Amino acid sequence: MKKSEAVRKSRKEHILDAQPAVVSEEDLLKKEYVSPDDILRLPKVTDRYLCKPDANIYDIDFTRFKIRDMETGIVLFEIAKPPASSGEDEDDPETDEAADPNAGRFVRYQFTPQFLKLRTVGATVEFTVGSKPINKFRMIERHFFRDKLLKTFDFEFGFCIPNSKNTCEHVYEFPSLMPEIMEDMINHPFETRSDSYYFVDDRLIMHNKADYAYNGGLTQQ
Repeated sequence: MKKSEAVRKSRKEHILDAQPAVVSEEDLLKKEYVSPDDILRLPKVTDRYLCKPDANIYDIDFTRFKIRDMETGIVLFEIAKPPASSGEDEDDPETDEAADPNAGRFVRYQFTPQFLKLRTVGATVEFTVGSKPINKFRMIERHFFRDKLLKTFDFEFGFCIPNSKNTCEHVYEFPSLMPEIMEDMINHPFETRSDSYYFVDDRLIMHNKADYAYNGGLTQQ
């Protein structure tokens, strides 16, 4: 299996007010496929996933994820997918039927308040692809606190050759937050949320979600 590595910064700064009229989640669920322009018109995180797990016809599988402070190099979070086992239950239809089809599409993060003061963070993702070549592999990630858009990140993975293992570090340049907003985010854990949308040839093929708490290490009242 071939391997490639890259480091990329967000290619665009998106301002909600500069986008066309907003679109609703319900409108997008009715479409044959969802495009990057559709996503940029959403005014908030979605309640549902905008594509099914089987939309990932390219067999993209994220196997490792790491977040580090770019200034100090300190690793803030790291997780790796365990290697596939060859156990007897691997192809058990009853097990597959009972499994949550959205398992693995949601992550919950717990950080300390200090995380909100970081300016630049590197997120390294390792992933494999199946037997099909991938053109214009792109991720748009939108972060909200309640219904307020904090930041939109837009990254290009580029072309991925079939049956390859790839490593890419995305550089997140965080916005400066007002002290009042930071305090609200700390005091209201998991009300900061994000949607990560993955596209191939401008068609949505994966949709992941996350929420965040920034009260780690604080004494709960």
